[in-house]
Amino acid sequence: MFESLTDRMQGTFKKLNSKGRIAENDVDLALREVRISLMEADVNLKVAKQFVNGVKAKVEDAHALESLNPTQQIIQVVNEEMVELLGSEEAKLQTAPAPPTVLMMVGLQGSGKTTHSAKLALLLRRQGGKPMLVAADVYRPAAVKQLETLGGNLKIPVHSEGTQVAPERIAANAVAEARANGYTHVILDTAGRLSIDEAMMQELERVKEATNPTETLLVADAMTGQEAVRVAQQFHERLGVTGLIMSKMDGDARGGAALSIRSVTGVPIKFIGTGERPEALEPFMPDRMASRILGLGDMLSLIERAQAAFDERQAAELEQKMRTATFTLEDFYTQLQTIKSMGPLSQLLDMIPGMGSAMRNQDVQVDEREMKRIEAIIQSMTPDERQHPEILKNGRRRKRVAAGSGTSVADVNALLSQFNQMQKMMKQLTAGGSRGKLPRIPGLFS
Repeated sequence: MFESLTDRMQGTFKKLNSKGRIAENDVDLALREVRISLMEADVNLKVAKQFVNGVKAKVEDAHALESLNPTQQIIQVVNEEMVELLGSEEAKLQTAPAPPTVLMMVGLQGSGKTTHSAKLALLLRRQGGKPMLVAADVYRPAAVKQLETLGGNLKIPVHSEGTQVAPERIAANAVAEARANGYTHVILDTAGRLSIDEAMMQELERVKEATNPTETLLVADAMTGQEAVRVAQQFHERLGVTGLIMSKMDGDARGGAALSIRSVTGVPIKFIGTGERPEALEPFMPDRMASRILGLGDMLSLIERAQAAFDERQAAELEQKMRTATFTLEDFYTQLQTIKSMGPLSQLLDMIPGMGSAMRNQDVQVDEREMKRIEAIIQSMTPDERQHPEILKNGRRRKRVAAGSGTSVADVNALLSQFNQMQKMMKQLTAGGSRGKLPRIPGLFS
């Protein structure tokens, strides 16, 4: 979402860095470019001006131009101001004094409210909670069925009473059931509309009064830009929103809503939706997001994703196999599957400092289809061939694998060649048993 803004920011810093000596006029020009970049990213005009003015004041206060490396000082100030704009620190979910904690999800139709209710339930369960989903949207066609399906797939209980019972009664009954059965969280999936109307707001007020939620979370569609900010303001005025979930942050919109919404509404962003997978919901951490936007990477989030995706015992076994040069195509296939579960490759590369922008500058495309082709080829091999790739020197075997995977013999040859090169690289990395030479991101060929 922030690709264009990131590239513009990095271009501005690169220009500054290319100057032998930086004058105040150079800083003014750079900050003008920053302001234009923010506005092109659909950031609220007032917010963009405040941001630039804040950076300029801090640069002057820090006497950045007098430092040995003024560009680095300026980047640091911009990063600090960006963190402040996004909320300074992580805003965690509040917990009720006595369970269950009621989380009321609100938002317009199409914002992703139902899917993010399920994602939030999954996240809470992974954190040791016992959540219950509540189908309180009795208007949208198939809304109840959608939540029941999502809950069934994730093995999370769903409280539903059809579409003939008032939403506030459904919600109150669900809270009573959760209290009686030891559930830690109740997540209310309420009704939305295509646009805000009085009937919807009155209904939400009744649901809120009936359940006294600990958190009222607005799901805002990041793809709608400044419209999302306007919607957030209106919901907050009527319902007292306590937190925001920015959905569709993996989209290709300009991302200005995410940068403006907290500053304009005063409501913290608590989570961001980063994809369609049930696991694609992340706690929002302003310092990490600022780092991503400025092209400084986000290795901490990448490592956390890897740790969540990879089993420690499995990672240790794989490392041992690589050290002893016994890493097979079966192991390679397992690694691919686990890396896929971490999210799109382009998203992962953006977390590595400089990697995403470098690939865009060189017009290198991350082709997810290539991974699918590799998977198809490996799946078409017998277990023996995966464990002992050397037997694939037989031409008939390669033809069979190509036919079974819908690829060509040349594709099979290319994969085997790449695998051989990877094995040679591993031998070089592990030569002499030097542990320090191995990459330390868990599971990523660790």
